[in-house]
Amino acid sequence: MLTFQEFSKFCESVERISSTLEKTAKISGFIKEIDDEDDLYNTILFLMGRVHPEWSEKDVGIGIGLIYEALRVSTGVEKRIIENLVREKGDFGLSAEEVVRKKKQTSLFSEELTVKKVREVLDEISSLTGEGSQKRKIILLSELYISCTPIEARYLTRLILKEMRLGVGEGIVRDAIARAFGIDAEIVERAYMVTNDYGKVAVTARKGGKDALLSLKITPHIPVKMMLAQVAENVEEAVKEIKHLGVEWKFDGSRVQIHYANGKVSIFSRRLENVTNALPDIVEEVKKNVKEGVILDGEVIAVKDGKPMPFQHVLRRFRRKHEVSKMAEKIPLIVYFYDIIYDEGSVIDLPLEERRKRLISAVSKNEVLKIAEQVVTRDPDEIARIFNSAIEAGHEGVMLKNLDSKYIPGKRGKNWLKLKATMETLDLVVVGGEWGEGKRSNLISSYELACLDEEGNLLKVGKVATGFTDEDLEELTELFKSEIEVEEGKKVVFHPKYVFEVAYQEIQRSPKYESGYALRFPRFVRLRDDKSVEEADTIERVARLYEMQFRSKGT
Repeated sequence: MLTFQEFSKFCESVERISSTLEKTAKISGFIKEIDDEDDLYNTILFLMGRVHPEWSEKDVGIGIGLIYEALRVSTGVEKRIIENLVREKGDFGLSAEEVVRKKKQTSLFSEELTVKKVREVLDEISSLTGEGSQKRKIILLSELYISCTPIEARYLTRLILKEMRLGVGEGIVRDAIARAFGIDAEIVERAYMVTNDYGKVAVTARKGGKDALLSLKITPHIPVKMMLAQVAENVEEAVKEIKHLGVEWKFDGSRVQIHYANGKVSIFSRRLENVTNALPDIVEEVKKNVKEGVILDGEVIAVKDGKPMPFQHVLRRFRRKHEVSKMAEKIPLIVYFYDIIYDEGSVIDLPLEERRKRLISAVSKNEVLKIAEQVVTRDPDEIARIFNSAIEAGHEGVMLKNLDSKYIPGKRGKNWLKLKATMETLDLVVVGGEWGEGKRSNLISSYELACLDEEGNLLKVGKVATGFTDEDLEELTELFKSEIEVEEGKKVVFHPKYVFEVAYQEIQRSPKYESGYALRFPRFVRLRDDKSVEEADTIERVARLYEMQFRSKGT
């Protein structure tokens, strides 16, 4: 049985390694020696900073405030001292480690933690709802901290916050599983594509090897990572790249994957979050107008007077927990389907042209459920006409798709290209902010932004304080309050959880920020809570856009 102390010490050793190959080898050797299937499953997920697969409806639901309180209760250390440690170290995990080291009280009831025990307690916390659930969560978390050694407290805290800081992403886990069990990495990756659960993939690889992984299939109600598109520089590039070309509108909505099988409808967002309960109107329409046994890919848009509403309105529907029916009346939705992933069996290996035929036969179109129109053409003038019609209708531009291509889950490639009219924007992680002044003193009115480096570290590139409506600021303040790690005067530091799409006039070189760049006149476009922190833009993209500015100016 794997102790949490052993797991934590292993994490510490991984954290010290900078080389990707060394990390992979280290993890491979560790998981190869884990005989217990539950321990193997949990270790894989925990290393990635996950308690449950990302698509699971289970959520530990512990924010910064509850961690502060649990640490205070379990150690006797004042919240003020804990806050000072977080401010000083810039890492809640290291701060929790120091707090446990300083603890003023001991307990007769502490026990050696195992990985299984941590899993059991976090699962119990995930199941708590309703009145009294917050108090119960604090009690259960406090009991874990009471049993923690300092190093265990570091990684328990990071695990709860989904931020292990190990530099272990999906690629390293894939290669480690492949190496540990002697299986080709492509087979491991394909197994992950159809299950979205590397814990399950590792256990399956250990039990049955290559053949067992190849037998894993797409299963309705377990989401598949969505196929992604690259940006096309221009129409000419797209026509040169794709010989058998289908052109569709690019909708300004939110991606959805809709499963209808066994009498049940499940709807997942781009981040694979289950949003079914927030969309009862769509569920009803699917049951009436879609054949059973399918998984469909599409876009949800909010409409008013026949015109698309801003993307933010769709996200308000997704986030809605109460009075869902009222919100459905206030923000009516339309779904545009443009692909099918499962039709009484996986169809991802069929060419898009064939998948589209299946899609058309699976959906009875009406005012709510539609199929994206597609024109097969390589004529630049015709593509320009379709592009202009999309813009006039209030959408973003066009998608240019290779009709011979397979559906490749989670991959960004040249089989799907997007051509947009809007100026270049960046998707950046919100890492801090500042309370406003005057009538906005109760609102966080500016936000600090960061991009990612190769290891997943956050590098600041500036702050944004324009583009917000008063309604935006109220919603965002409510959203970010629970993510505040440190508050010093008007300034706040957030746990990195949300992404903003930001427009800007230009990118400048700047020694002020760790990234070496700063955005000039940044402007808030929208909250991208359909994107995870890992999907934010990288320093490489910032640098590339910086260079492109000078090429376009001829300097």
